[in-house]
Amino acid sequence: MMSRETQRYTSVAIFLHWLIALFILGQIAGGLYVSDMPSGAEGRFALFQLHKSFGLTILGLTLLRILWRLVNPVPPLPEAMAMWEKILARLTHLAFYALMLAMPLSGWALVSSASRAVPTYFFGLFEVPHLPGLKGLENQREVAGQISEMHELLAFLTLGLLLLHIAAALKHHYFDRDDVLTRMLPFLKVRS
Repeated sequence: MMSRETQRYTSVAIFLHWLIALFILGQIAGGLYVSDMPSGAEGRFALFQLHKSFGLTILGLTLLRILWRLVNPVPPLPEAMAMWEKILARLTHLAFYALMLAMPLSGWALVSSASRAVPTYFFGLFEVPHLPGLKGLENQREVAGQISEMHELLAFLTLGLLLLHIAAALKHHYFDRDDVLTRMLPFLKVRS
């Protein structure tokens, strides 16, 4: 029998999971809100700066989370889980990591490729340089437009994957009655 500690993620992993999840939800809501604002609307520039700052924060936290996961193995999935479920769970986690990297990188690429150079100020503390190689392209507007569409698509893919992830966690907790959900929610009791 495995100890309670080995059945749960580490406190750091749990903290990073929920912090990044909260930031991602805020980013999707904020991104939709800001993108619907008229071009010269009051506060739009400040909200975009916050959006970019939180995006870069998610990128940094995701890199930290990946490093943490490499050093601290995840708890094993329940033995009773079907192999297809285990494979799907692993693929879902890999897709989340890919999206948590791709979303902020595509946003950074979007800012870097925009025909009008707008600086990024990380929470007003310092200016973040643009990614190299995305300025002065022959088809600058077209490239920026494609990156913008990709950024938006990634946001909706993230939202869809998040809904699938939540549904799977609830299925495990309420229908399978296993400890998959309790591994990431410290206030739930591990079932014996």
